[in-house]
Amino acid sequence: MALRIAFMGTPDFAVPALDALRRAGHDLAAVYCQPPRPAGRGQRPRPCPVQAWAEDHGVPVQTPVSLKAPDAQRTFRNLGLDAAVVAAYGLILPKPILDAPRLGCLNIHASLLPRWRGAAPIHRALLAGDRETGISIMQMDEGLDTGPVLLTERLPITAETTAAVLHDALSALGARLIVEALQGLADGALEASAQPEQGVTYATKLSREEGRLDWTESADALERKIRAFTPWPGAWCEVAGARVKLLAAQVVDGAGDPGTVLDDALTIACGERALRPSRLQREGRKEMDTDTFLRGFPLPKGSRVG
Repeated sequence: MALRIAFMGTPDFAVPALDALRRAGHDLAAVYCQPPRPAGRGQRPRPCPVQAWAEDHGVPVQTPVSLKAPDAQRTFRNLGLDAAVVAAYGLILPKPILDAPRLGCLNIHASLLPRWRGAAPIHRALLAGDRETGISIMQMDEGLDTGPVLLTERLPITAETTAAVLHDALSALGARLIVEALQGLADGALEASAQPEQGVTYATKLSREEGRLDWTESADALERKIRAFTPWPGAWCEVAGARVKLLAAQVVDGAGDPGTVLDDALTIACGERALRPSRLQREGRKEMDTDTFLRGFPLPKGSRVG
């Protein structure tokens, strides 16, 4: 059954779901996304990935700075929607917006709710050492990711899973599940279930400063941070006054004063065990393997990183 839909999303995570809805034959009445932001050397306004897709496919685009104004709510209501689909949109949806579509507003959320409600569920799951995550298709209410859930599907997190890999896998999974959820909702075959009251956690927004590596933490925790913060905002430390990102590393046996280089392979002592970087990047330089990095930036045994 083809439905009349508004899609509300901003980053590249949302694009596969938008494309899946088009391929499923739904009528895309409008796409809502964040206004273009300055980007690049010239700091010219650049459309977000969702807007770029919509313009390429001839779908009308709305970029309001807020949905609280009566005019914005009237415009949305006049679309005559069966449903709205939300994926990493970035704006709060007030009650008049939530109530406007016949079947409500459905959110594609990148966690197994109620775990990791909030802005950065992919990164927080990796930081916490979770063994699995997934996608929840949720009927939205006025709370922060508190609405009843229509569909979930799980994905494993391994010791090699990075934020980039998990992002792409969850994006593809969300695209498949939202098509299934809309069909089931329209047919009356799906009913939403309230989230459990137990197990609630919050995935607070990431900051650049949070990427600083504290060598008094365990090597396991720091290795998870590297996987969670690559490519953004980056896991980093200062070395001889230069900011250096660690892009990949292994946990190895070793002990010493935290932040001390233990050998010629750049093994660094942590609060527990040690970390051996395999890919690094100095600020303003290309990423490189450890051997190449050390040829241009020697750090002999006994050196300190901070």
